[in-house]
Amino acid sequence: MKPFAYLRARSTAEAVRESSAHPGAAFLGGGTNLVDLMKLGVETPGLLIDISRLPLDRVADTDDGGLRIGATVRNSDLAAHPSVRTRYPVLSQALLSGASGQLRNTATTGGNLLQRTRCLYFQDTSKPCNKREPGTGCPALEGAHRDLAVLGHSEHCVATHPSDMAVALSALDATVQLHGPDGERTVPAGEFHRLPGDTPHRDTEIRTGELITEVVLPPCPDGAGSVYRKARDRASFAFALASVAAVLSVRDGRIEHAALAFGGLAHRPWRAHTAEDALRGRPATDETFARAVDSELAAARALRDNVFKVGLARNLAVDALAELAADS
Repeated sequence: MKPFAYLRARSTAEAVRESSAHPGAAFLGGGTNLVDLMKLGVETPGLLIDISRLPLDRVADTDDGGLRIGATVRNSDLAAHPSVRTRYPVLSQALLSGASGQLRNTATTGGNLLQRTRCLYFQDTSKPCNKREPGTGCPALEGAHRDLAVLGHSEHCVATHPSDMAVALSALDATVQLHGPDGERTVPAGEFHRLPGDTPHRDTEIRTGELITEVVLPPCPDGAGSVYRKARDRASFAFALASVAAVLSVRDGRIEHAALAFGGLAHRPWRAHTAEDALRGRPATDETFARAVDSELAAARALRDNVFKVGLARNLAVDALAELAADS
């Protein structure tokens, strides 16, 4: 047992102030990932700042028809919220496909965004890992990488981000609101997580002392439907081998709006901008969908044991888009 201090924050300002004053401090919401990593010795914060009692647990409409989601809203509550189920079904479906009911009852919006990779080498402190200890190497490149990245990886890291929720938020053009020592700022959800490059230990764009306070969803495009599809090794409580969040609107047989994001393929939710550009204005046909998705996945660099992920992701995306087009 490694000793640590504990503080229950009474305000956002106090939480940020204490985090800034104690390098290595960690915010505690639901703790479903952080506490596991502390047990493994991967995370060793000297101070846990409990933010679970802060008034960040609300879901509210915005003036323009969007939605504000507090950082401590529980995953189960968010998935079941009427506004999410009716206006943003892709988000509800993504949340319900993750973890188990018990974990969703505890896990929070902010914690979901900040969860760390499930790469075996990252979680095993007896093994080298550039994400855990920069400069020690990435044994997954030649080792166990079946579940790991085929897009955006580097020679320093081939880990994947495990969140389902974050994939949906990327496709929905959500923004992440942060409060830090220098005030408040906003980061697009699609840019919040980083690709590994030569700094794989930096998962996100979050700065020292900053706290996620809420996530904001813009209004849904007129007439758009959305869906989340996930492939995994077992029916529940398993991370994605590949997943896709799709948002699509069709008018007069042509695609008016398209947003596509992949999970399980990269160090962050992979927003498929190339595919989206190939979809807009085109006929809503299976051929269009296949060509667009293929143009995106042409950038894939599969490793020895995860080549199957490319075809799996392709089929998920084409089927999701076809389903949305048929319902439009």
